[in-house]
Amino acid sequence: MTNAADPAVVVVTARPDPGGLTRLFPSGVPTLVVPEPSAALAALATKSADLVLIEASPGLDALGVIRALRLKPHLAHTSILLIAEGDPAETRRRGLEAGATDVVLPPLDASDLALRGRNLISLARAQDAVENQARALTREVERAAAESQEREREIIRRLMLAAEFRDDQAGDHLTRVAGCVLAIADGLGLSEEEGNDIALASTMHDIGKIGVADSILRKPGPLTEPERFEMMQHALRGYRMLHDSPSRLLRLAAEIALTHHERWDGAGYPQGLKGTEIPLPGRITAVADVFDALISARVYKPGWPLERARRFLEEQAGAHFDPDCVAAFLSRWEDVVALVEERPADRAA
Repeated sequence: MTNAADPAVVVVTARPDPGGLTRLFPSGVPTLVVPEPSAALAALATKSADLVLIEASPGLDALGVIRALRLKPHLAHTSILLIAEGDPAETRRRGLEAGATDVVLPPLDASDLALRGRNLISLARAQDAVENQARALTREVERAAAESQEREREIIRRLMLAAEFRDDQAGDHLTRVAGCVLAIADGLGLSEEEGNDIALASTMHDIGKIGVADSILRKPGPLTEPERFEMMQHALRGYRMLHDSPSRLLRLAAEIALTHHERWDGAGYPQGLKGTEIPLPGRITAVADVFDALISARVYKPGWPLERARRFLEEQAGAHFDPDCVAAFLSRWEDVVALVEERPADRAA
């Protein structure tokens, strides 16, 4: 792609008087004439051109010049017109193989050569226009995608607020769970993007509790069997609220809502999934959610000390929890402790 500082045409020729070649182009077309390959390569080291016209002659390695030009990314699609003598079929084949766009053999017809040159210039400029349009479309798509992702995140933040209205402690709980999810994802070697997505989606793991009565959510004693059954429905309800969303993040949140109470040994709910049948985001969130539930006070229990909660995770690795997720969590233990110190859980029931 040329700009105001670039020649539209570069002519490489050893002719003492190159006027016959330069007059092929309209007077308004910026043209640079160089007598040797090194000068052409230097002139086009950082600049571009619409057309490079190379006239082969003894001592001028035209094919070498073409190959060298094609190695430069900004010249990969520049039109190159080669003028060369020799067997017509062989000369054309070798020129095109080297990277020439077109090959012309003597005797030269000035009108034909001028027409070819102009067509190649037009081709180069049309290609520039297409590439510019493609870049503009790419930027527009990237902008729209960024706006869409931000809208998804805003929806999730608003739904988090809905959960906080039901439970004054939900905000800190969700923040700590998300932080623990990030620690586990990092320990597992997931990408930063994957970890961030799972952490954000994990904040909606209990969204289905919106449909559970306060008399059950805040009950200070053990739940009856019917109450326990009703409480367990929050996993399915959260999934049903989110699963058919066009938002990728909300669908991920639906998967986590449905599977974060499954157990590695198959004794969890609502589907009784076992091992890697449980999606990884659900397995990660299970560790983070149970850990924070243990260290947090509830109406029916005080919060546990961090070391006691850690021992519970270690004991339940391979039973309740994916052992790899527990190992990843413990490998980032210092980060977890720092998180809890920054956003402390209420330990007193």
